[in-house]
Amino acid sequence: MQRRKFLQTVAGAGLALPPLSFSALNAFAQRTPDVIFVPTAFETVNAMLKLAEVTSKDIVYDLGCGDGRFVVTAAQQFGARGVGIDIDPQRIQEARELAKRTGADNKVRFIEGDLFEADISEATVVTLYLLTRLNIKLRPKLQKELKPGTRIVSHAFDMGDWTPEKTQNVGGSTIYLWRIPGRA
Repeated sequence: MQRRKFLQTVAGAGLALPPLSFSALNAFAQRTPDVIFVPTAFETVNAMLKLAEVTSKDIVYDLGCGDGRFVVTAAQQFGARGVGIDIDPQRIQEARELAKRTGADNKVRFIEGDLFEADISEATVVTLYLLTRLNIKLRPKLQKELKPGTRIVSHAFDMGDWTPEKTQNVGGSTIYLWRIPGRA
């Protein structure tokens, strides 16, 4: 989507691009990550998935999935399916390798893309480890695209004035749970 907007802007301005390969053009138009990758401790991953009451009926989306540990753990420990989205191709490669190495690759998939543009409507649980300002920016998308009853869990960062349903301290960090309002 961003590549298309970029190309339309270039064409609309009457600019000519030098010959570029498709991958070079994608790299040129790609946004950089909003946060650096900091892995979440597995103790916190498990606590967040438990706080969200993940079951085998869930589809867990991890927005800014990093190395894929949330969706792989959701598949392995809770029987859920999972989707990880990250803008960094290196993180997506690591996530796919983790899924394959652990045998979770039949229950999870990873998408290289912008979490603000991705379709997240099938999620029943969303996991986040972003900054508060990014959670706040993401909040309208979550409330618009997710079904009532969908659980959202965040590591260390809240959503501004959206009061969490539950909070919990794990290993010195706070984890938060919200639920999309309305009938589940």
